[in-house]
Amino acid sequence: MENFVLTVQCQSRRGIVAAIATFLAEHGCNITDSAQFDDPQTENFFMRITFRSELGTDLETLRSSFEPVSQPFDMAFVFHDAAQRTKVLLMVSNFGHCLNDLLYRWKIGALPIDIVGVVSNHLTYQKLIVNNDIPFHHIKVTRENKPEAEARLMSIVEDSGAELVVLARYMQILSDGVCKKMSGRIINIHHSFLPSFKGANPYKQAFERGVKLIGATAHYVTADLDEGPIIEQDVARITHAQSPDDYVSIGRDVEAQVLARAVHAHIHQRVFQNGHKTVVFPASPGSYASERMG
Repeated sequence: MENFVLTVQCQSRRGIVAAIATFLAEHGCNITDSAQFDDPQTENFFMRITFRSELGTDLETLRSSFEPVSQPFDMAFVFHDAAQRTKVLLMVSNFGHCLNDLLYRWKIGALPIDIVGVVSNHLTYQKLIVNNDIPFHHIKVTRENKPEAEARLMSIVEDSGAELVVLARYMQILSDGVCKKMSGRIINIHHSFLPSFKGANPYKQAFERGVKLIGATAHYVTADLDEGPIIEQDVARITHAQSPDDYVSIGRDVEAQVLARAVHAHIHQRVFQNGHKTVVFPASPGSYASERMG
C-alpha cells in the first residue's frame, strides 16, 4: 500500500473536511493522520492529511479526480508521495556547524532528503563535501560580480532539480529577484539577537549586556532581510558564569537544532504560509519514526 500526503489551503467554510474525507473513502484510501487549523483572523483554513491507498489508486488519478471536489471551495491542494525525497541544495560560508549537523542527520536517515549539491562562497568545506560524494560549487561573490554569481546559482538550482535551498549559515544577502523567484523554497537560520545586536560579534555584544537567553530563528527567505515567515524558533538559558565563548557554542547548538527542525517540517509538508506568518503542524505521536525514515 502506498502512503500519500494531501495538503489543502482555502477560505474557511462549512463542509471542507467532510468533502475531503468522503473523497478519500470513495477512492479506497484510509486516513492515518489528520491535522487542521481554522484561522479566525484571516479566515483561512489549512489541512494536512496522511493516508494509505488500500485499493492501489495512484497519485495522478487522485489528483485529477479531486479537482471537482476542490472547485466549490477554491482549494489550493497538493498530493504528495510520502516516499518521495525532497531535493535540497545547501549553501554555506565559513561557519560549518549547521552544515555538519544537516549532513549527519542526512547520513543516518534522520533527515530523508536528497542533497543535490552544496554551494559556498569559500573553499573551507570543499573537501568535506567531496568526501561525502556531494557536488560542490564554489561561487565567489563580490559587489561587482553579484549578478553573475546569482545567475550561476540559479543555473545550479535548475540543473540539479533542487526543490528547497537551505542557507546553512550562508553569509551573503540574496537579491530581491532571487527571493521572489524562490519564494517559499529558501530557508534561512540566524541568531535571535536581532535587531538589538547587529553586525560583528553579536554573541560578544550579548555577553557584555548580560543577556540570559540565546535563541535562533529559522524562516523562509523574502526580500525583507531576516523578516520572512518564521518556521521554527528555540532558546537556551545561560547564566552570568558563562563566557563569551560559551555563548557562541550554545548559540551554534541552538541554530543547528532549529534549522534541522525547520527543514524536517518543510520536507514533510507540515508548513503552510499564512500571510506574514506560518502554520506549522507538529509531527503527531507515532508518526515521527515513519517521517524520519521516509
